[in-house]
Amino acid sequence: MPLPVPPLLPASLRRRAELVRQQRPAGVRTPPARLLWRELAVLFGARHKALVHHVARQPGPVMLLPGFGAHPARMRPMAEALERAGHSVFDWGLGFNLGPTPENFAFLLARITRLAHEQAAPLTLVGWSLGGLFARELAKQRPAAVAMVITMGSPFSGDRRANNAWRAYQLVTGHPVDDPPIKGDFAVKPPVPTVALWSPRDGIVAPRSACGWPGERDAAIALRCSHLGFAASPEAIATVLVVLDSLAPDQANGSPG
Repeated sequence: MPLPVPPLLPASLRRRAELVRQQRPAGVRTPPARLLWRELAVLFGARHKALVHHVARQPGPVMLLPGFGAHPARMRPMAEALERAGHSVFDWGLGFNLGPTPENFAFLLARITRLAHEQAAPLTLVGWSLGGLFARELAKQRPAAVAMVITMGSPFSGDRRANNAWRAYQLVTGHPVDDPPIKGDFAVKPPVPTVALWSPRDGIVAPRSACGWPGERDAAIALRCSHLGFAASPEAIATVLVVLDSLAPDQANGSPG
């Protein structure tokens, strides 16, 4: 049985403590502990420069949105590869991703609208984990400014607790993972081509949650990287480059069992 929350804690801390103590609903599956430990090894292991050589057939503007708790610098290898391929690359402009707020969502709506106007072309939004949820909702609000959404390990489908990060998310943001301040149904597909990259080796997000079901995305592509590997692994970078070239969201490549 969880320990009671000390009554003398400030109200904000008490709320966060109560959110952390919540139990995962029965029947909700998360990645096994062995995969989670592998994620920690990736986090604290040596980082190698991802050298991916590619020339884009249709270069265009791309915005990269980092995962929960991550800084855009974590996606720099992907940004550099996209730039070498000929794309114009922008980060999301908000530093660390510490969860959604009405203010940062409004900032992003204005940012993608302005960039699409300046570039005279809609943007492709590439969102890693929580960044992919931002990307899907931004595309719903501003479809004219978005050419395509590519999510990488983003938990848009199924129960919001089908991952190993929801308690940390609630501790940091102070709100339930299934009741964010930006309302919307993450499983509803944006009105633009939408490709979901997922991995059976993901130690943070359940594969089915990141893959989704037909109707929730246009294509699902299976990779063999870790969750943290989506941001910088050569496999993930190469796949994003190919998807940007092909613009063929109707060709799904596998789904989890």
